[in-house]
Amino acid sequence: MNILAHAFLGGVDDDLRLGGMMGDFVRGAPDPSLPEGVRRGIVLHRAVDSFTDRHPAVVQARGLFQAPFRRYAGILLDMWFDHCLARDFAAWSNVPLQDYSDGVRALLRERAGVLPERMRGFVSYMEREGLPANYARADTLGRALAGMSYRLSRDNPLGESMPVLLTLEGELWPRFRAFFPELVAFAREWEAGREQGPGSE
Repeated sequence: MNILAHAFLGGVDDDLRLGGMMGDFVRGAPDPSLPEGVRRGIVLHRAVDSFTDRHPAVVQARGLFQAPFRRYAGILLDMWFDHCLARDFAAWSNVPLQDYSDGVRALLRERAGVLPERMRGFVSYMEREGLPANYARADTLGRALAGMSYRLSRDNPLGESMPVLLTLEGELWPRFRAFFPELVAFAREWEAGREQGPGSE
C-alpha cells in the first residue's frame, strides 16, 4: 500500500497515521526517541505490508502482469491501490478526499521535526502534486510512476506501466474491493490488540 492507504489505516490517531506514512522511509528498528505512537505506526505499516503481500486477491493481481512488469508488480499494485482508494474514498470515509488530503499534509508539516531526512523531499513533492488526493487522477499516478522509475538504480519499465495498469483496470478493481475491507479489518484488530497489550482479554 502507498501513502494514502497507510495514513487511512492509522485511523484517527495522529501518531499512528504519521508512523504509518513514515514506514517506507525507516529501515530497521524505529528510533527509540520517537513518540511511542509513531513507533507503533511504523510497526503497523510493516504489518500492513506483510498482510497485503500474502492476501490471495493481491497474489492473484500480481499474476496478471506479464514480463517485464511482473517483476515490479508489487510496486505497481501499491500505487494502483492508492489510486483505487482515492477514487472510491467516499465509500470509506465521511471526510471528503480533498479535506482528508489537506489534513494529511498539514500533519506532515506540523510534525516535520520527527520525519526522516529521506522523507522530506517526498513531502515537498506531495505539496507540489496535491497528494494524496490527486492519486485519484491517472495522469498524476503516471507521473509518480515515471519519477519512481528514474529513482531506481537499475533499468525498469515503471515509466511505461500506466497503459498496462489501465488495460488491467477491470480486473484490478474487483480484487481491490475484495481485499481492502479485509485489510481495514486487520488494521483495526491490530490496533485494538496493541492497545489492550499482552495478557488482555
